[in-house]
Amino acid sequence: MIQSFDDCLKKGKIKRFSRGKSLAKKELRIAKDDLKSARKSFSDKNYRWCIIQVYYSMFHSARSLLYFKNFREHSHYCLNQAIRKLYVEQGEIDVFFVEALSEAKNLREAADYYGDYSGANAKKLLKKAEKFIEKAEEIILKK
Repeated sequence: MIQSFDDCLKKGKIKRFSRGKSLAKKELRIAKDDLKSARKSFSDKNYRWCIIQVYYSMFHSARSLLYFKNFREHSHYCLNQAIRKLYVEQGEIDVFFVEALSEAKNLREAADYYGDYSGANAKKLLKKAEKFIEKAEEIILKK
């Protein structure tokens, strides 16, 4: 069953988080560290691990945006729904970012659980993660 942002709130998968805004920059640093590690894995041709690290870089970029609005997630799926509701529907970011996060989650699960991965997918996700971090920085550091 597909849950909306409101469903995620009702079920406690997204909650108000008063300290969120103060932690947004720290979360963004974690995203950058994960991306740096992913680049190293890519250069070492460890594409499976690169994909996993790239997903978490994007996850932490998204979480930094959620924290910036004083919310916290308790579900990877609901994090994506929250970004869609709080940023895409408000015209602050393009739908590209929630689609990229969904794609990265699917590729991370395929790599992690089924051993299905490729260098091409790793390279593609690295580029998307870089854009995600840039957009999150633009939003968080401008205010």
